[in-house]
Amino acid sequence: MLLRIDGLTVLTDPVLGRRVGIGLGPVTLGLKRLVEPALLIDELPHIDVILLSHAHMDHFDRRTLRRLEHRGTTVITAAKTSDLLRAGHYRRVDEIGWGQRARVGPLEIRAFPVNHWGARMRSDTYRGYNGYTIESGRYRVLFGGDTAATTSFRGLKKSRPFDLAIMPVGAYDPWIRVHCTPEQAWQMAHEAGSEFFLPVHHQTFALSREPYYQPIERTLAAAGRHPERVAVHRIGQEFRLP
Repeated sequence: MLLRIDGLTVLTDPVLGRRVGIGLGPVTLGLKRLVEPALLIDELPHIDVILLSHAHMDHFDRRTLRRLEHRGTTVITAAKTSDLLRAGHYRRVDEIGWGQRARVGPLEIRAFPVNHWGARMRSDTYRGYNGYTIESGRYRVLFGGDTAATTSFRGLKKSRPFDLAIMPVGAYDPWIRVHCTPEQAWQMAHEAGSEFFLPVHHQTFALSREPYYQPIERTLAAAGRHPERVAVHRIGQEFRLP
């Protein structure tokens, strides 16, 4: 997701190539995108913050991240994942774990626990994995990263609601132990106290068995009489908070 919050641009888990997987020189061995990115890298505005939830290849695409290297860009990433980046090519790289915070301009970003795992390969099980809250003077945004059902979101609720919850809604069949269903994602966003819901982690890669449009169809069904709270329905849509 490309976000604009209080004058800063935030890009979450950017994957803007045709494939994700293991890079062998100019070739990437792995899954092919099912749709084109909404924007090509050359069409992006300057990115102030890259926010990385965990090191899985469909969230932490090293080829994309190398093309986004810029001395004016800060990267916020999960614990023990910065070795996958060329840190000296960014303004700075901050690793944060659950309960820790980082600040970039007016934005305060805090990591919280989700129900997933962080290993990029089978052996590097030490790597962290995060959900994030983004708070500024005007807005509160929740980025769930990747997660199965968990009670962690309940602890995020405050008297001031989240304006927007960015939540994963796909890859649950058969991976229900590590990916939530659309109904579970909607419930967790509700428990956190979110007004609008932005579904991600669907329609991009064939990661699971559920039919292509099922995640968004189930998301809209979960919204019931409030479909207007689902911020976007397809890749490339824009949404402005009222």
